[in-house]
Amino acid sequence: MKVNESLEKFYYYAFPMQAVLVTCNDKKGKTNAITVAWHAPISKNPPLYGISVAPSRYSHNLIQKTKEFVVNFAPYEIVNKVNFCGKNSGRNIDKIKEANLTLEPAQKLKTPIIKECFSHLECKLYDTLTLGDHTVFIGEVVNVMADKNAFTDDLLDNKRIKPTYYVGGNVYTTISETKRIF
Repeated sequence: MKVNESLEKFYYYAFPMQAVLVTCNDKKGKTNAITVAWHAPISKNPPLYGISVAPSRYSHNLIQKTKEFVVNFAPYEIVNKVNFCGKNSGRNIDKIKEANLTLEPAQKLKTPIIKECFSHLECKLYDTLTLGDHTVFIGEVVNVMADKNAFTDDLLDNKRIKPTYYVGGNVYTTISETKRIF
């Protein structure tokens, strides 16, 4: 039997969604990381990727000012760091330092990548849309970097690299089964 549910958490029905760490810099070059579960590819040509960020988040301002960000795909083995970056504000602490994450230079942007992540989309801000209570930052993907051991036939090897998925309410999971259907 199906019953009506509250509209308040309608988005929970789309979960789990992969949780990513988005890096962005302030004007002085200090890097912040924000955990984002609302993100998606937008276009193949040009290559566009969107992230949804509330204006109250510290990273929102950073992305608006520097006009770039990196989407870092996190393995489940760093789920506690992913959760930490989602629960704390970069206004108050250095999340990179406190979460013990390692930054490495990106190839095309000033904003660095997170070494512990298995793939990275370097994005230059292409457009911004204010939709409801969030801003969708659409980035043009200018470079993709990935751990060559994380992918088989261009697909993520879920047995080797378990991606982090957000379920809701500070609950995370990962993928345990993969099946190719012909």
